[in-house]
Amino acid sequence: MSARDTDAQPAQPVKGAGGAPRPARRRGRPASADRAAAGEAARDRILASARAEFAERGYDKASIRSIARGAEVDPALVHHYFGTKEQVFEAAAEVSFAPAAEGLGHLAPHGPEGLGEELVRFFLGVWEDPAVRAPLLAVVRSALSNETAARIFRGMVTRQLMARVAHRLDAPDRRLRVELAAAQMVGVAIMRYVLEIEPLASAESEELVARLAPAVQHHLTGPAGPVGEHPRGG
Repeated sequence: MSARDTDAQPAQPVKGAGGAPRPARRRGRPASADRAAAGEAARDRILASARAEFAERGYDKASIRSIARGAEVDPALVHHYFGTKEQVFEAAAEVSFAPAAEGLGHLAPHGPEGLGEELVRFFLGVWEDPAVRAPLLAVVRSALSNETAARIFRGMVTRQLMARVAHRLDAPDRRLRVELAAAQMVGVAIMRYVLEIEPLASAESEELVARLAPAVQHHLTGPAGPVGEHPRGG
């Protein structure tokens, strides 16, 4: 057989263990890229399943096995990507907080005047978006019933929300001011979206902005009275 005949012969399939033909790899795409794509898809499915499990069952009742079952993967893969259930919850919480964290980065970079209305409008806008509200509800509900989830939630709020606002204030107690402002807004969110207490649950967003903004602005820039002093009665 000539060299030309040899070149013309079709490529034979590579056989793997046991003699079974190994599937041909797509031209121009290394095997490592295929594995990376498959791994990213599995990781996304695990996160989606985790958010659904925590929303439906809460932190205590959700398990690595149920999360893996929802993602159609082996539980070992959940441990491989995220570790413990606590770490899975933290990763899911970060995904849920991502729109809020990203939006805060786009707030107008002016001084503290008007910041109260800006924050309240932004905060309510995040919660009013159904696609964002569902995963946030899962995080908040778990935080209300489990100390581990509450600790992670506090970390998310402190690191991703409060710290981004505090740098816009010029006051020695700015951390406390931001926490008080956040407490005002988070309390409204819990009563409106989690507990659904009326008439707050059905109030128009613009009405809430008008009522909340002055209070939040006062926490951020208003005078702070001496601690422990109370007005005396007549």
